[in-house]
Amino acid sequence: MAITNGPNLNSVAASIQQTLASNYIDFTTSTWAQQYLPDLMEKEAEVFGQRTISGFLAQVGAEESMSADQVIWSEQSRLHLSYTGTLDVDGGSSASGTFTVTNDIDGNAITDNHGIRVNDMVLIAQSGVVVKALCVQTPESAVVTLEPYANAALGTELSDGAATLLVIGSEFGKGQSYSDITGTHSADRRTALKPSFKSFSNKPIIMKDYYEVSGSDASQIGWVEISGEEGQNGYLWYLKAEGDTRARFNDYLEMAMLEAEKTADASAIGFANKQIFGSADAGTNGAGTEGLFAAIEDRGNITSGVTGVNAATDLAEFDAILAEFDKQGAIEENMLFVNRATSLAIDDMLASMNSYGSGGTSYGVFDNNEDMALNLGFSGFRRGSYDFYKSDFRYLNDKATRGEINRVAGSAAIRGVIIPAGVSSVYDQTLGKNLKRPFLHVRFRASATDNRKMKTWVTGSVGATTSALDAMQLHMLSERCLVVQGANNFMLMK
Repeated sequence: MAITNGPNLNSVAASIQQTLASNYIDFTTSTWAQQYLPDLMEKEAEVFGQRTISGFLAQVGAEESMSADQVIWSEQSRLHLSYTGTLDVDGGSSASGTFTVTNDIDGNAITDNHGIRVNDMVLIAQSGVVVKALCVQTPESAVVTLEPYANAALGTELSDGAATLLVIGSEFGKGQSYSDITGTHSADRRTALKPSFKSFSNKPIIMKDYYEVSGSDASQIGWVEISGEEGQNGYLWYLKAEGDTRARFNDYLEMAMLEAEKTADASAIGFANKQIFGSADAGTNGAGTEGLFAAIEDRGNITSGVTGVNAATDLAEFDAILAEFDKQGAIEENMLFVNRATSLAIDDMLASMNSYGSGGTSYGVFDNNEDMALNLGFSGFRRGSYDFYKSDFRYLNDKATRGEINRVAGSAAIRGVIIPAGVSSVYDQTLGKNLKRPFLHVRFRASATDNRKMKTWVTGSVGATTSALDAMQLHMLSERCLVVQGANNFMLMK
């Protein structure tokens, strides 16, 4: 089944830059040369409903001021020691084998800065086999010498090749101290482990817009009674245009925080246009900022579904999501912001769990009344130890925003995002202390003299006279960026 639009569907284009004759009533045509006045419906019909998409960030995050050119924050590392590398079952000179560390469990390259020490008990996993061993030598390199507990040689159960190692504890002999540990190793047990962290940064971008109306047009009464999201009403058309410009700018503030990304080294932005952006450097000092989607794609998780199209029709995808969240922060409560297709697919998935799902629809939960209105939608569900609260994401549905982009993008479309609820504890290098903040929050530039969260000012001679310009100019400006803390707990649904 296909849905088609009528040939005269009301698809009024967005605001245009020029004034056209079609904007005015033509009293010279035959339409207005008749002696009878038509019945004019003055009230402008709101046929597109709520046209703005802003409000998403207000639901899931917070706003906070900043006074620098960039915001820097640090995030904790994992607590336990787990590595991937290459196993050599007979590579030890005085023991049964060696393990060459190449990466930590998240894929970060590791050389001689691993945390494995002499007398550590470890698990070695390879091809479905797990062997417990003792570390007997850790030279100042990535090669660790191991002896298994169950056999004389690692080769009894394992073979040369890729393996995963996990430190589970340590074992010492009676009366054995650190000084009793001998061997050709300089990175021995006496080396203390120091926690590490990752530091991230983002930079604000300056966004501007303005609206202008001449003094004559500002004093001209129209026959259409206007209305809008900014509360404008009456018969002055410039109020309509001014309000729409403001509403559009508010949406831009949110869309930019969702979609923006930093310039790459190969980008010409920030180089050819350095007079605009103030620097010829990409990244921190160049153009752009890191938005939500870019942060998740860089530091978070992405699911394309079981089938790769829209696989929220069974629990398989969510089970895979839960398994990934278990590897990360295991935050219990999560918000699902999804497009319409994914929302309905989740509803169908949950409805199929009902015993009536395959044989028919139940009339009611309590009295089985066939006159009861049937609710086929779900606002949330619990799977395992995780709670998911579902909400439609207008930005992903509206044809004038991501809705049409997603249709063109096909399999690369964004169908939703999973955001953890609650707050995270992070170290703020600007303030020099640990703070609890929402995982998602907007930083805007502000000081005692200037707040750039959302600045508006009027110039010209209409209203408050500030210049000789026979017009009113409304200026809007904001300088802001998005901080995505703990992106490893976020999931982008494509």
